[in-house]
Amino acid sequence: MRVFVTGASGHIGSALVSELVGAGHEVVGLARSEASAAAVRDLGAEVLRGSLDDLDVLRSAAGDADAVVHLAFDHTSIAAGTFAEAAAADLTVVRTFGEALAGTGKALVGVGVGRTGDPARDAAADANPRSAVWRALAGFTEHGVRTVLVGVPPVTHSSRDVSGFVPILIRIARATGVSGYVGEGANRWPAGHTLDVAHVFRLALEKAPAGSQLFAAAEEGVPVREIAEAIGRHLGVPAMSVPAERAAGHFTGFPFIGMDVTMPGAATRELLGWEPVRPGLIADLDEGHYFAAR
Repeated sequence: MRVFVTGASGHIGSALVSELVGAGHEVVGLARSEASAAAVRDLGAEVLRGSLDDLDVLRSAAGDADAVVHLAFDHTSIAAGTFAEAAAADLTVVRTFGEALAGTGKALVGVGVGRTGDPARDAAADANPRSAVWRALAGFTEHGVRTVLVGVPPVTHSSRDVSGFVPILIRIARATGVSGYVGEGANRWPAGHTLDVAHVFRLALEKAPAGSQLFAAAEEGVPVREIAEAIGRHLGVPAMSVPAERAAGHFTGFPFIGMDVTMPGAATRELLGWEPVRPGLIADLDEGHYFAAR
């Protein structure tokens, strides 16, 4: 299968490209810079130079491929306060891919959570500015595209993770001298190792039927207090509760600290025959790589 991957040199993308190449697929990776292009080549993939703003390039690449995996997103927009703008730009990209693939039966695999029927989970998803992107991608199922949504755990952890929830919490803890959580810290974040998550994306390409909703969390929900305590141990700072009324000021640029969500994985494991094998989140934190100089 010839697979076009955006975000090919990134956190999950680099792991996926390696996995796809190892499984015998032909991979084309989008690369904006020469450094990204070199990284993609080193993974054994073909390089297409361009950015997500080059809609004609994206349209042509989708047409030439058997499948598209869209992973690129500006995650730095969370801390920068431009998350809504980044989500709007992503919506344009997804529509471009969907229109290019309409009527072909080719796969379009992207990050997202569709309607689940669980009011609490659906409300949490709808509060995310990226929910409009997820709905648009899923909508192309009705236009002859084999769309697959993969719910990526908010904590996708490994030594490749440099801008996710864990690095943000570590930066805040270093700056404030406190590894904080809100209230009792009982709110939960789903978690999965980068390599296990990448494996879900490959299996999605190979096996998942049109309209599938997959969840790539190896751990359905890890209490945030446990995460904060692990960070505190490694940094040598106390893990402490931050009152809800002070959370916005303490966790500046990180509005998700109070998020409480779980991600069920049983149906995905059964459908794909997926079984995560990498370390869990706390064990991965205890390996120490998150705390090394970067």
